[in-house]
Amino acid sequence: MSPRPVPAGPAAAHRAGPGRPTGPPLADRLHGAWLGRVAGNMLGKPVEQGEVWTRARIDRYLRRAAALPLTDYLPEPTDAADRAALRPEWRACVRGRVHGSCRDDDVDYAILGLHLLETHGFGFSTEQVGDLWLLTLPYRQIFTAERAAYRNLVNGLRPPLTATYDNPCQEWIGALIRADVYGWTCPGAPSRAAGLARRDAVLSHTGNGVYGAMFAAALISAAFTAATVRDALETALGVIPASSRLARTVRRVVTLHEARLPWEETLTTVSAETAGLGWIHTVPNAAVLTAGLLYGDGDFTRTIALTVRGGLDTDSNGATAGSVAGVRAGAEGIPARWKDPLHDTVRSAVSGFDGVRISELAERTLRLATAGP
Repeated sequence: MSPRPVPAGPAAAHRAGPGRPTGPPLADRLHGAWLGRVAGNMLGKPVEQGEVWTRARIDRYLRRAAALPLTDYLPEPTDAADRAALRPEWRACVRGRVHGSCRDDDVDYAILGLHLLETHGFGFSTEQVGDLWLLTLPYRQIFTAERAAYRNLVNGLRPPLTATYDNPCQEWIGALIRADVYGWTCPGAPSRAAGLARRDAVLSHTGNGVYGAMFAAALISAAFTAATVRDALETALGVIPASSRLARTVRRVVTLHEARLPWEETLTTVSAETAGLGWIHTVPNAAVLTAGLLYGDGDFTRTIALTVRGGLDTDSNGATAGSVAGVRAGAEGIPARWKDPLHDTVRSAVSGFDGVRISELAERTLRLATAGP
């Protein structure tokens, strides 16, 4: 696919924020972000079913295969019951069998966000997000709150009713997984990234569902300039209401980490405190993500491995953790075992993007991030 021209937009985001990106060059960091998102998604995809694949069961599976600590894609299951419980796509996601990425909505939405900004610029409207869904996304490849909003769009409803009518999933994780591109294209400008993510999120979500998208976009944006991941998390907390359940839960994980509780005890504590919300709800998944980032301690492999081992929506959390860790490491800093099997190729249900090169997506993201007024 040949690159499309980038529409006129605001001044370069990386010049507008509180600091300039530091560390690896911006192009390498954006390439790392895309690679990290795809690799983290692939790592978590086989065990994406939180009520079945609990933390204990994931680790038992890894222990049987002598794969703890986890340092590569999931091993092939050694137990017949585990094999039967994995997602149907597992054979294309386990180590030794990865040849390019599987199609997944966690990557589709990153591609769609890029397409949105290329088509409508940074001044896009929520209505234009919905129009692009109808034009480019197959209905059966979207789920939960997005499927409810899609159905509402087809029936003639407009935002914000698309998010609230007959939609029991308004605070689930779907809007959060759509937020990466706003952080990538606003490096060092977390408030601006959060504003873009909010405009997208309100098509399908409310409350903590919207805050999750804002938090993720700001976190990824801040990751370009923050001294540490802990600092990036603090910045991201600043764009959402401090009284929200999302902010209180993320802060709780930060506090337990600072108290030097082991990773397992931190997740056990927060899991008990968020019991009843369900495995696709934004709040408990943000806790798993936050713990993975903090206890990953800046190491790409440890970060995505701990995040996926944390359970719940494993492929979504792995993808977001990979995005943040990829920004920090840059493509050159990601170990070859994660990126080489992807063969620079993404499968996608977004019309016109199936088989697109990861490197091309990164180049197009860079053009948006550095676009002039």
